[in-house]
Amino acid sequence: MYFEKLTATATTMLGDPITFFFALCTVIFWLTNKQFYDHDIHERIGDIILAITFLSLFIIQKSFNRFSATLHLKINELVVSHETASNAVLNVETKTEHEIHELLKEYDEVIEKIEEISDSIDAKEMEKQEK
Repeated sequence: MYFEKLTATATTMLGDPITFFFALCTVIFWLTNKQFYDHDIHERIGDIILAITFLSLFIIQKSFNRFSATLHLKINELVVSHETASNAVLNVETKTEHEIHELLKEYDEVIEKIEEISDSIDAKEMEKQEK
């Protein structure tokens, strides 16, 4: 629970334009300041940037995992709520790659059938318009 709050706060802060502006100013200062052009200060600033980047990677991944999980949940809810939907796609994110490819093949066949039906309906409408 604490980690959830921490990552939510960090994600909000990292995605804020003010944080980006502060980081941009820090990098510009770091690259252009000849007065402090000492390897020691550049190494410290480089280490700080590396540490922030490293920690940000995990925060961004946690945020993406949460987003992905909520998106899957919403899609599953839509599939379950639709009477004619195939329940084979429920929790598809937990299926193996082979199972996913098999489902894709099945849906490709369904799409082909729908296109054939649509083409025949269009042809019938064209015949009616010509008469």
